[in-house]
Amino acid sequence: MDLSLESTTGKSTSGYLAALGTVAIWAAFLVISRLGGKTALTGWDIAALRLGVGSALLLPFSLRLGWNFWRDLKLWVLALSGGAIFLVLIYSGLKLAPAAHGGILVPGMQPFLVTILAWGILKTPPPRQRLIALIPIALGVTCVAMPTITGLQPDLSTLMGDALLLASSSIWALYSVLAKKWSYDAWLLTRFLAVASALVYLPVYLLFLPKGIDQVSYGMLALQGLYQGIGPTILAMLFFLRAVRLLGAERTGALISLVPIIAGLAAVPLLDEPLSGWLVAGLALVSIGAFMAARPIRA
Repeated sequence: MDLSLESTTGKSTSGYLAALGTVAIWAAFLVISRLGGKTALTGWDIAALRLGVGSALLLPFSLRLGWNFWRDLKLWVLALSGGAIFLVLIYSGLKLAPAAHGGILVPGMQPFLVTILAWGILKTPPPRQRLIALIPIALGVTCVAMPTITGLQPDLSTLMGDALLLASSSIWALYSVLAKKWSYDAWLLTRFLAVASALVYLPVYLLFLPKGIDQVSYGMLALQGLYQGIGPTILAMLFFLRAVRLLGAERTGALISLVPIIAGLAAVPLLDEPLSGWLVAGLALVSIGAFMAARPIRA
C-alpha cells in the first residue's frame, strides 16, 4: 500500500470537507440573515446579536492580547471596517433585498472588487486571466439589475437593499486587501475583529440605535445570535483556513464560488423568494466568473 498516496488522499478529502463546510455556512448566512430581516429585527439588531455572542465566545481567547495590539490603529481600522460597518450594511441590505441578490453582490462581487482595490492599493496589476473572469461577473450583476433598468420591477426598496449590499461588499473587499497588505495573523484578526467591534458598537446600539428586538420570538433571537455568532464568525474562518492549508487558495476559492448559486437556490423553498430568468442567469454568470478568478494563474 502506498502510504504517501493514502495520506495525500486523506488530506484532500479533509480539505474538500472543510471547503464545503465553509460554503454551507456562508450560503446559510445569507439565507438566515434574510430570514431575520423579514421579521421586525433591524440590521442594527442582528449586528448586535452577532457581535454580542461572537465576542463573548472569543473573549477568553483574547484576554492575553498585549497592549501593543489594542493601540494598533491598523487593527482598529480592520476591526471596524470588516466588523461593525460591514455587518450593519449587509444585514440592512438583506432586510430589503432577496438573499439571491446578496449572494451575487457580496461573495459574487468579491473577485471584481478585490482586483480593483488590489490594483489601486497594493499596486498589483491583475493578470489577463483575472480580467477575463470579471466579464461574466459584470454581466451577472447586470442581469440582476435588468428588471429595474427595464422597468419590469421598479422596486425602490429592493434597489436600496442592493445598494447597501454592494456597499457592504466594497467594505469587505477593502478589509480583505488591507488585511493582506498589513499581513496580520488570521486568528488574531478573528478575535480582535469580534471583540473590538463589540466594544465600540454595542454601547452605541444600546443607547442610541432603533431596535425591534422586543418584537420577535425568543427562538428567532436564539437562531440569529447563535448562528451569526458561531457560524460565520468562528467556524467558517476555521474551516476556510484549513481548506486553504490542505487544498491551496485557488481550489478553495473555486469552491467558494458556489456560495451565490447555493444561497439563491436555497432561498426559493426556504424563504419563498421568486427566481426569475434574469436572476438565474445572474447567479450562473457570477458563479462562473468567481470560479474562473479562483483558478491557478497559468505562466
